[in-house]
Amino acid sequence: MTSSYKGCLIGLAVGDALGAPVEFLTLVQLRAKYGPKGIEDYEPWDDFEPGSYTDDTQLSLAAAQGCLDAYREHRATGRWEVRAAVYREYQKWRRSQKNPMNRKSPGLTCLLALESDHMGTIDNPLNDSKGCGGVMRTAPAGLVFKPGAAFRAGAEFAAMTHGHPSGYLSAGFLSELIARLLEERSLSRSINRTLPVLKSYAGHEETLDKIKLALRLSSLAGTSAGVIRRIGQGWVGEEALGISLYCALKYRGDFRAGVLAAVNHGGDSDSTGSITGAILGTSLGLEAIPKDWIGRLQNRNMILDLASALEESFGTSGRVDFTN
Repeated sequence: MTSSYKGCLIGLAVGDALGAPVEFLTLVQLRAKYGPKGIEDYEPWDDFEPGSYTDDTQLSLAAAQGCLDAYREHRATGRWEVRAAVYREYQKWRRSQKNPMNRKSPGLTCLLALESDHMGTIDNPLNDSKGCGGVMRTAPAGLVFKPGAAFRAGAEFAAMTHGHPSGYLSAGFLSELIARLLEERSLSRSINRTLPVLKSYAGHEETLDKIKLALRLSSLAGTSAGVIRRIGQGWVGEEALGISLYCALKYRGDFRAGVLAAVNHGGDSDSTGSITGAILGTSLGLEAIPKDWIGRLQNRNMILDLASALEESFGTSGRVDFTN
């Protein structure tokens, strides 16, 4: 199980760092700059070194830390206030964006929602955004919460800033999928067992349609950026989830091939790379991620330590319910 906890967090950060340099490039621009196969390794972007990740990983780690803080507070006081703890970490992230070295292409919706200082919920949405800024950060919820509870937790974490059902239900689906992958490594079975949970929520249709399309396309021979474009570009939640599921299914036994497919389509490449990395990292474990990529990843030791703390708190002691 430890390998999957570390695989999830390292995997999402690796995929994010690979996709960061090409996030805003068209497919034509991407291939002109990096060759016909596209980007195949870490590259510098903006003022950051190769192996540097973006706000996707920053916010994913914030969610993980918030859950860990809530667990420790629960052990000390008996109170379980995980939603408030995660929101505090998101606000800490917002404040950190004033430092140029921490400001790594932050999503405008996340920033504006957090600046309002009003926490959105599924029942009381803050806006009507379905950008992928919700789903990109909720994989860690699957490491913390039991199947069933993980969906609700991921959806509520996303709804803090993204109020459209496709913005938070795609996030819930990812969290639930990660939770189920911890129990069995079969990606197909885990997806099939997550689908009924998605269908129990109002407004699930857009997300379900993209998932079904990803499943159908992944069963076809061959792969290409053109096939991925049939799902979308990944700028909104259901598309980012669909693209990531397609790449993870198409390369379910090959972390490297899966994340490279996820970042070389000319869309929101850091987010689709990060989500695909989380899925394959959980399914295949840390050992499936190329050691060279791990070795050059920004803050790798901090991420590994956080994954170990999550595993010790929730993997050994047991994952929890979402009750607040």
